[in-house]
Amino acid sequence: MPFKPVQSEKLSQSVTRQIEQLILRGILRPGERLPSERELSDKMGVSRPSLRAAVADLQTRGLLDSRAGAGLYVAETLGAAFPPALTQLFATHDEAVFDYLDFRSDMEGLAAERAARHASDTDLQVIGTIFAKMEAASSSPDPATEATLDAEFHLSIIEASHNVIMLHMMRSMYDLLRQGVFYNRQVMFKQRTTCHALLDQHRAINVALQARDASASRAAVMAHLGFVKAALLDQQKADHNEAVARLRLDHERAR
Repeated sequence: MPFKPVQSEKLSQSVTRQIEQLILRGILRPGERLPSERELSDKMGVSRPSLRAAVADLQTRGLLDSRAGAGLYVAETLGAAFPPALTQLFATHDEAVFDYLDFRSDMEGLAAERAARHASDTDLQVIGTIFAKMEAASSSPDPATEATLDAEFHLSIIEASHNVIMLHMMRSMYDLLRQGVFYNRQVMFKQRTTCHALLDQHRAINVALQARDASASRAAVMAHLGFVKAALLDQQKADHNEAVARLRLDHERAR
C-alpha cells in the first residue's frame, strides 16, 4: 500500500515554508531586509534555534543572504535577469528597444487581462493609487518622478495578475523596464503632445481595470505600447531627416 505514517513537521520546516511562500508570492522582494532574529522569532512564535535552522537552510539554497553587521536580506540575485551591461544595451539600442516593446505588449496585455479577472479589490486600489500619483506628477517639472511611477504602474498590474511565474519574470526585469521607460520618455518628449497622450492612455488602462473589463484592459495596454512604438519610430525618422538636412545646410554654406 502507498501510505506512510504521518509525521509532525519540525518548527524550522514551517518557518522555511512560510518565508519561501513570501518570496514566491513577491511579498518579500530581492534585496529586502528581514527583521532581526529576535523580531522574527517573536512574530513567528518559534524559538531562535528553530529560526536559525530555517535561515541556514534558506541561505544554503541561495534565497537569503547574511551581511556582516547589517542583518539578513532576501538574495539580490533573485531579482537579476540580465547583467547590468546587457540591460544597458537593451535599453539604449533601437533593435532591442523595439523587440522589448513587442515583448512587453504580449506579456503585459495578458497580465492586464488576468488582473481584470483575478485582482482583489485591494490590488485595484493599489493600481488606482499609483495612477493618481502619476496624475499629480504630470504637472511636476521633474519628469523622472512620473517615469518611475510609470514603471510602478505597469508592475502593479503584473502583480495583480496573480501568476507567480509572470510576476518573477517581470520583476527580475524591473531595471530593464525602468530604463526602457526612461529611454522611451526621453525620446518621446521631443514631441510636445506626447506626455498628455501617455497620461490619457494610462487613465484608459486604469478605467478598464477598475471596471474589471478583461478585453478592454488588454486592448488598452496594447494600444498604449503600440503608441509608444509608433512614436519612437516617428521620432527616429525625424532625427534621421534632421541629420540629413544639417548635412545639406553645411554643404550649402561651404559652397
